[in-house]
Amino acid sequence: MHLTSVHVPAPFGAHAETFPFNIPLVKAAPKIDFTAPVTFFVGENGSGKSTLLEAIASAAGSITVGTADTENDVSLAAVRKLAKTLKLAWRKKTRKGFFLRSEDYFGYVRRLARTRAELERELQEAEADYQGKSELARAMGTLPYKKELHALNTRYHGDLDNRSHGESYLAFFQARFVPDGLYLLDEPEAPLSPVRQLAMIAMLKQMVGQGAQFIIATHSPILMAFPGAAILSFDTHPPRPVAYETLEHVTLTRDFLNNPEQFLNHL
Repeated sequence: MHLTSVHVPAPFGAHAETFPFNIPLVKAAPKIDFTAPVTFFVGENGSGKSTLLEAIASAAGSITVGTADTENDVSLAAVRKLAKTLKLAWRKKTRKGFFLRSEDYFGYVRRLARTRAELERELQEAEADYQGKSELARAMGTLPYKKELHALNTRYHGDLDNRSHGESYLAFFQARFVPDGLYLLDEPEAPLSPVRQLAMIAMLKQMVGQGAQFIIATHSPILMAFPGAAILSFDTHPPRPVAYETLEHVTLTRDFLNNPEQFLNHL
């Protein structure tokens, strides 16, 4: 593991009643120990799990998928103030990895599509410029653009924009997961079918075997079943470790699937 703990000091002063210092999670001033390579933050909407994940990403200086970085992402402006107060403890700090919110992925794919379109346009212009010149001159003039396009196609096995959301999402992870990285993921299950969530678990297992650490905010009972994962419930302040079988996400889903009519009749 890389990150071993994060401590949220109790807020004080003028900003103590402003977001995000005024949420119950932050006021509880928790110290969270990371005891497993995969840790899940779980809890109801508004429990603070995503806010803390964003603050950890900012404090760790993580790359943010879809934007330049956590320091320049305007949507993280308020959270950066919280990040500056966090106390992070490391066993082995890493610059590998990234921070991903599921909604940012769309921006990332659009940016890749723009990059591809620009490269293809520049390649066409270069080919036109070298028309009538020697084969060697034309090859040298167009090589940089062809190399960039080839690198994109090789890394993502084609164009992410031409696949379903779930397919491109998994292809992105396959391309970007590297050994010894720290990955902070906010609801990565959003575009994934149950079968693809199982594929995601397989990827996590493979990367954990190569020294990666994951901290994941999720509502998915499937992802939460990852073997040996630590599960922290943010429905209490401070968050506390909970067993998979006792999670409301798990028990409610199981009860609903066993008898959906019992629930639907009361709607």
